[in-house]
Amino acid sequence: MANLNKVQLIGRLTKDPEMVTFQNGGRVARIAFAVNNRVKNQQSGQWEDKPVWLDLKAFDREPGRKLATLCEQYLKKGHLTYIEGHLLLEEWDDKTTGEKRRKLVIIVDDLQFLEPKRDGSAPSTSRGSAPAASVKSSSSGYGDEEPDAPAGGGHPDEDIPF
Repeated sequence: MANLNKVQLIGRLTKDPEMVTFQNGGRVARIAFAVNNRVKNQQSGQWEDKPVWLDLKAFDREPGRKLATLCEQYLKKGHLTYIEGHLLLEEWDDKTTGEKRRKLVIIVDDLQFLEPKRDGSAPSTSRGSAPAASVKSSSSGYGDEEPDAPAGGGHPDEDIPF
């Protein structure tokens, strides 16, 4: 039987990425992320956003792409971002209680910066400006592509599906 482990999200960072450097020189960006689920309030009949809080990790690959470094440079608290990744179940023993702990995290394989460009931050996606930069990995997750350079010019309104 075939398996599929793929996650696609659009949401916002709830704080700046936290960077960790390993003894071997590798780096990981720990990203706190939130997406909203729309639910209908049974009492008021109104639709409301219910946040889902997620933990993401983006790695620098040697050799290869530097997703952690890109996140550190371009993503900040509140930035709207598109994420593609896969689920990973982390397991460890709690040092204080000795109990087994588990947490589901999303490993980032691809991202797009959806915030307008401000003072050297991520590229813009607003109408009439450059499209979002994309950082896409190969299927193995060890691709050596760099982010696509933003193309000049914008998209005509008729090309935008919304």
